[in-house]
Amino acid sequence: MKLSRILVLSLCLGLAGGCLAAAQTPAAATQPPAASSGSPAAKIGVFIYPKKEQTPKQQADDESACYASAQQQTGIDAAAAPAPQEADKKKGGGVKGAAGGAAIGAIAGDAGTGAAVGATAGAVRGRRQQKKANKQAEQQAQQQGQAQQQQRLDTFRRAFSACIDSKGYSVK
Repeated sequence: MKLSRILVLSLCLGLAGGCLAAAQTPAAATQPPAASSGSPAAKIGVFIYPKKEQTPKQQADDESACYASAQQQTGIDAAAAPAPQEADKKKGGGVKGAAGGAAIGAIAGDAGTGAAVGATAGAVRGRRQQKKANKQAEQQAQQQGQAQQQQRLDTFRRAFSACIDSKGYSVK
């Protein structure tokens, strides 16, 4: 009887330890590069070259005017950071796992001990699956947000490029 309790306890501690180790693993944080504090063209990642011998002062004025024009036409503030999207998080994984584990444990033998072991193992597994699903949903929401931000920036760049091109500059 003592041996079975020791085995049950060590199984529970092993499962709990694995969950703690997985929860403490640092996630790779990806930060977008900071926008340059240079010219408006540099902030949106385009290169401007004068075709008609414009002075640097004239180029700076033209870039500022076209940046403001693109902002007004598109309604997009290219310098503003996008609002982070919230992922739909799943809840109740531990409870569902515990219920299933308790039923399996009760069927396997000693109803009290088996149900306790099954419930513990099921709860741990259920929480692990829930965390995995939440992480995947979070990554998907982040990717969608990045794609939307890229589309907005591309729209802004097109408006800026059209304006600056009309003022006699080459844009790449």
